[in-house]
This record gives sequence, C-alpha cells and structure tokens, in this order.
Amino acid sequence: MKTIKGPGLFLAQFAGDAAPFNSWDAITKWAADCGYKGVQVPSWDARLIDLKKAATSKAYCDEFAGTARDNGVEVTELSTHLQGQLVAVHPAYDEAFDGFAAPEVRGNPGARQAWAVEQVKLALTASKNLGLDAMASFSGALAWPFVYPWPQRPAGLVETAFDELAKRWKPILDHAEENGVDICYEIHPGEDLHDGITYEMFLERTGNHARACMLYDPSHYVLQCLDYLDNIDIYKDRIRMFHVKDAEFNPTGRQGVYGGYQGWVNRAGRFRSLGDGQVDFGAVFSKMAANDFAGWAVVEWECALKHPEDGAREGADFVKHHIIRVTEKAFDDFAGAGTDEAANRRMLGI
Repeated sequence: MKTIKGPGLFLAQFAGDAAPFNSWDAITKWAADCGYKGVQVPSWDARLIDLKKAATSKAYCDEFAGTARDNGVEVTELSTHLQGQLVAVHPAYDEAFDGFAAPEVRGNPGARQAWAVEQVKLALTASKNLGLDAMASFSGALAWPFVYPWPQRPAGLVETAFDELAKRWKPILDHAEENGVDICYEIHPGEDLHDGITYEMFLERTGNHARACMLYDPSHYVLQCLDYLDNIDIYKDRIRMFHVKDAEFNPTGRQGVYGGYQGWVNRAGRFRSLGDGQVDFGAVFSKMAANDFAGWAVVEWECALKHPEDGAREGADFVKHHIIRVTEKAFDDFAGAGTDEAANRRMLGI
C-alpha cells in the first residue's frame, strides 16, 4: 500500500488580480502558509504560468518548479480543464464557452478547437518538462444537450457523438503517450464523460488507450446520486488523480437533481467546503489507500457559502487528518507462529 501525497490545492479558484493571488511566487507562498504541500496549476492562467514557454524550455520549468519548492510547495499537476472543454463544443454552447479561448479564435469554432488541441498538447509537453506524469482535463461535450431522452433521441446519435469525441482526443492521447503523461478526465456534468458508463463508452472508442485515465471527485457523484465509493473500486486502475471536494444533496418536494434553474445557494445539490457536506471522506481515503492510489489529494475549493480563504485553510487541515499513513506490517504480527511450508502442510494434513 502507498500513502497518499498531500495536501495539495487547485489554484484555479484562487488566482486573481490582487495580491497574493496574482503571481506564481506570491500564490505559492500563500498556499504553503495555508498548510499545503503541493499546488495544481491552471495552465490557462498567464498570471501563474507561461504555457508555451513551459512546453519549449526545460530551464523555464526548472525555475518554475524551483520557485514553488523554495516557497514550500511542489507542483502536483497541470490542469487543462478550460482548453479540454473546447476540444468538443456543441453549437448550443458556442457563445457560452467562447470566453475560454484566446481572443483571436473567438467566434470561429474550427479555429477555437484547433487552438484548444494545441493548448492541451503544450500542457502535456510542459508536464513532461516539469517531471509530472499526469494532467487534469475535461473531455468537452457533443452529446450533453441530449442527456435526457426527450424528445426521443434518433438511433445512433449518441454513438456518433462518442465516435467523434474519441476521434478528436485520440491524437492528443497519443501525444500524451509520447510524453509519458496520463490525461485524467474529470468526470463531471456538462461533459460527455460525466459518469462511469460514459467514460467506458469513450474508453472503448479510444482502444482502451492507456493514457485515458480518470480524475476522481466524489462531489460530482453525490449530485448525481451515484455510488462514489463503489466507483473507486470499479475504476481503481484508471483513477490517477483525486480532487477532494465536498457536496450535499437535499431534495425536496419542489426540487431534485436538476435544481430548478436555481443558483448554487438555492439548489438541492450544491458544493460545500470540506467537512460541511455529505461525502464520507473517511471511507474515500480508506479505499484510496487500500487500492494503492499513489497520487496527490488535491483540495478543489468550491462552496456557495464559505469564504474561499477560510475554506482553503480549513481544507489543508482536513486533508492532513484524513491521509492514512499506511502500515508496513500486519497488526497481528506479534502473534505470528513463524511457520514454514512443511509446517503448513502438516497443519493441512497433507
């Protein structure tokens, strides 16, 4: 068994224009001061990282990682959530997602997709230069507008969507293989890969690609009423990344999973700071330890109620207290009889 690394913090929800969140040096010092040992980096945020330079300069990556280490944290992974989203966008979401892209490709879906693919590939190369073996991303979505089967879906619609999704991602996955980096898709509503079944549909179409892995985040499963503990055992060989995020689901006679178009505060299902929701993290961390998860426990703070800086500081302690330092011996070794094969055969009467 392996002891999970952590706590780490995903910086996407904290990066901003005000100090200490507006530079790599300052935000890593702040994260260390909060009690974190690692940080996951949003690769689209130029305030923190120059992605193109990271993909082309090992010296830049050495300096980048060195600054983090000097400030008390490691780089856990890079994230391409926003760029990955743009690898596959249904036209219904063109305008909503256009802001994720560089200004020069907005309003041009073809150019935007090509830009997104290149961005994800740059992040994979940068990950290799940083000595990392996993990268977080979203799959994007072509079939999501048809997630509920009304009106009745035409035969073959979903299959065609997943064929196309795999076609778009296969060259990126091959680039990931060339760089020795897993792509860990966050299984998430709004993505075509939003539960285990859809992940399997995609995986089959990529030829069970070795680099098509999972980012496990139990909060998204709570809001779908999916068994988030069973999920760990089912996909233990593909789960290579872990977001520690809490959530609660409190349906009423007026509202359920779909939320009635309400904002986060008023939804039946909402994300919460660690310890304020319903996820059984004692069981989650136990399963991760038992299944030899060797990665980082990375806090992704999202809460409709609590201040982010309070959530960050509390989250570091929360994860520290849940990481299981795995044992190197059995608890009953003191009672071992020290038998050998001959003794075993005698005990069995053979």
